[in-house]
Amino acid sequence: MNAPDTLPASPAADLPTAIDLQQILRDAEVQPVIDQLDAELIGLAPVKARIREIAAFLVVSRARAAMGLEAATPSLHMCFSGNPGTGKTTVAMRMAEILHRLGYVRKGHVISVTRDDLVGQYIGHTAPKTKEVLKKAMGGVLFIDEAYYLYRPENERDYGQEAIEILLQVMENHRDDLVVILAGYKDRMDTFFQSNPGMSSRIAHHIDFPDYTELELTQIAGKMVGGMNYHLDAEAEKAMQEYIHLRRQQPHFANARSIRNALDRARLRQANRIFQQAMNGDATVTAEQLSVISADDLRASRVFTGGLAAEKN
Repeated sequence: MNAPDTLPASPAADLPTAIDLQQILRDAEVQPVIDQLDAELIGLAPVKARIREIAAFLVVSRARAAMGLEAATPSLHMCFSGNPGTGKTTVAMRMAEILHRLGYVRKGHVISVTRDDLVGQYIGHTAPKTKEVLKKAMGGVLFIDEAYYLYRPENERDYGQEAIEILLQVMENHRDDLVVILAGYKDRMDTFFQSNPGMSSRIAHHIDFPDYTELELTQIAGKMVGGMNYHLDAEAEKAMQEYIHLRRQQPHFANARSIRNALDRARLRQANRIFQQAMNGDATVTAEQLSVISADDLRASRVFTGGLAAEKN
């Protein structure tokens, strides 16, 4: 029998032999998300470096798939460990955008939950609660804050373990359509993983969020004030630096969250000061008066007066 004039084309014949990684980045518009993260968060250099590494891995994985170098869907579940107010939620939102733009999740939304959203209070209550949350999160990111509270071995009647088992199954079977990010204090997350090896084996990326330095917190305060359309006068800037120095040494400090709360209280005092001045004299105020926060507005804090050991958050 004569050989056919043409041989069947190889399945790989139409695949590219080279691919432009920068073009993948441009087409997916990933770099603007990374730039936005840089603009939103001061400091956190090691965190931002890890996000870039994960983004690079996803770009290369996409290039491999386009060239027929198929591999199993990478596990992208993560753990964000660190103290409150270090930007974990913000990074989770930007990570979801990157995953969506590179085609690893369908929607790119973030569902943020705690134990109360997943664990029921009686038999038969936990499974439907957990499954409903997972249904909402499909196609995006499920962010579980203070995830270690899911596991309470001291309580034999606790239903957290049931939620964990459902999560484990979905994290394995639907990892091509859902990314789970667990978050919380580092030491407690380490203990949680030691007690739940199945969960630990499913977390591919561990990212530690460091506390902010005093200089970084001062920069954060300035950024927050500007975002609120206020500004600190010269004495208030000094008072803010002193506040940060004192507050960091006290209990319940929550990094950027504590700074925001301090500024919110200062705005309240500023408004009351302006109102009282207006009631006692000329009721007309200028834009400058409405916009400036004084040192007195900050120094009225109990952190300075010593009325309490600390202001919560």
